[in-house]
Amino acid sequence: MSVQLNHTIIHSRDNRESATFLAHILDLEVGTEWGPFIPVETANGVTLDFATIPAESITVQHCAFLLSEEEFDVAFAKIRAAGVPYFADPHGRHPGEINHNDGGRGVYFTDPNGHGMEIITRPYGYQEPAAE
Repeated sequence: MSVQLNHTIIHSRDNRESATFLAHILDLEVGTEWGPFIPVETANGVTLDFATIPAESITVQHCAFLLSEEEFDVAFAKIRAAGVPYFADPHGRHPGEINHNDGGRGVYFTDPNGHGMEIITRPYGYQEPAAE
């Protein structure tokens, strides 16, 4: 079997709020609570398991999601409609902008716990296939 990422745990002040926020933006389903976790599963089967912990124990993480152009449009519209600040860069130097890295589109935003979230339409280093 080849190695695959199966799940990761994301610490939050309120696991339900965090799972619901991300699921809404990405048009995913919030799964059934399992022990201390509320899962959100991506299309490639990776589950983000949100766990509630004390706010002072949260270490900020970064998650990037590869979306189609159409999915990006929907997610980006939800980010704007919710009034979530967004940036073209991970350092927040270009507020209210998106980037066009690697021939696609990308945007950074934070979830309710300050985790850095990113949506992109092309993976890093992407190059258009050569014409035959």
